[in-house]
Amino acid sequence: MPVLVVVFVAVLVLLSVLQLALVCGAPWGSLAWGGRHRVLPGPLRVGSGIAVVLYVAFAVVVLDRAGWIDVVAEPVAGVGTWAVFGFAALSVIPNAMSRSKPERYVGTSAALMLAVTSLVVALSGASTT
Repeated sequence: MPVLVVVFVAVLVLLSVLQLALVCGAPWGSLAWGGRHRVLPGPLRVGSGIAVVLYVAFAVVVLDRAGWIDVVAEPVAGVGTWAVFGFAALSVIPNAMSRSKPERYVGTSAALMLAVTSLVVALSGASTT
């Protein structure tokens, strides 16, 4: 399971870098938010900033559930990891349906990796890593 935790966090770090770049005006809008904008307008930049905050929370919850850190009460980490899995699994659908080919490939792949890795952590509980 340690490799899966590393994959989970690595995907979140990469997504965070992408979202932060979009917040700063990078012309990578085809990779997010439906791919309609080359450079995101203000409201979507705010959404990207919120996404980064969520990614940090997701990482904390899953790392805690996996036993790598101890900052969240166990019931919160347990339920939270299932919530992260649900969010990731549900996000596969809009990413797979995006009109933007780059978002379909990158977003769907990232969502699937997050869903699978968080599911394994949710099922296995705390580890002794």
